[in-house]
Amino acid sequence: MFDVHLHLFPPEITCCIDKYTAKDPFLHQICSSKGHKYATVEDLLQVMERCGVEMAAVSGFAAKDQGLCRLMNDYVLEAARRYPRRLLAMAVVSPEQPGFAQEIRRAAEEGAAGVGELFPWGQGFPLEGKEADRLAGLCREGNLPLLLHVNEIVGHHYTGKGDISIKEAAFFASNHAEQDIIFAHWGGGLLFYELMPELHRQFQRVWYDTAAGPFLYDKKIYRVIREIGVLPRVLLGTDYPLISPLRYRREMEEAGLTPAEIAMICSENARRLFFSTEQHMHAD
Repeated sequence: MFDVHLHLFPPEITCCIDKYTAKDPFLHQICSSKGHKYATVEDLLQVMERCGVEMAAVSGFAAKDQGLCRLMNDYVLEAARRYPRRLLAMAVVSPEQPGFAQEIRRAAEEGAAGVGELFPWGQGFPLEGKEADRLAGLCREGNLPLLLHVNEIVGHHYTGKGDISIKEAAFFASNHAEQDIIFAHWGGGLLFYELMPELHRQFQRVWYDTAAGPFLYDKKIYRVIREIGVLPRVLLGTDYPLISPLRYRREMEEAGLTPAEIAMICSENARRLFFSTEQHMHAD
C-alpha cells in the first residue's frame, strides 16, 4: 500500500504543544479536539510494517505561522532522507504569510515530493486570487502535486470542518488544469460532479484521496466511483494516526471492488502520480 495523506508531529513540538497552539487558533482547534492523536516517524514506521504499507507521503501539520510550517517541514524532510525507500516528504506552507514561496523552493531543493496538506479555510487563504495562483504556479514550476483540504459542506459538524465549498475547489482546479491537485477527503463530494462531462474533461489532473472516508461516506462510495469513471484518480489516504490503513482496505473489499481495482487505489495510482515520467495519461 501507498498512503498519500498522513500527519507527523516533531517531538519537540508535541512536548510543548501549548506554546505553539497559543499562537495559532487553527492549530489550537485541531490539537484540542477530542480524539486528536500525535505520531512520530518511529510510530508510523511500526504501523507501516504491521499493516503492509510500503510507502507513505508524509506531511507535518499546516499552520498559519510560517516558522512553524518550516519546523514541520524540517522534520519530514529529515525523515524522508533517513528512509528514502519508505517515505516521501510533503511540504506545508502558509500562502498568506511572507516567505511561503521561498519555503516551497527550499523544501523542493531538499527533496520534497509535493506540497500539502494545506487548509484554505483553517489557514485563511482563498482558492482564488493572486496568492492561490502563485501557489499553483510554484507547485507546477517544481512538478509538485498539491494536496488541499476540502470537506463536504453538509452533514454533521466536526473539528476542522470549514466553509471552503466544492464550487471554490472546482474553480481552482479549472483555473489550474495543468497542475496535479489532490483534493483530500473525497474532494468534499466534488468527484460526484464528474458526472458532468465538461468537468470530467477539465479534471484529468484532479485526484481524490480517501482520508477520513469511513467517518463520512458509506462504503458503497467505492462502487460509485467506478461508475463515475474516476477510480484511476483515487488515492489511498488514511489521515493517520486518525484511522488504520487496514480499515480502508477492508471497506474496499466489502464494497465489492476487484483485487485489481483495490491495487489501483491502494498503490498504483499514487505511483503513477509521484513517479511517472510521462505526462500522467489517465486511463479514464
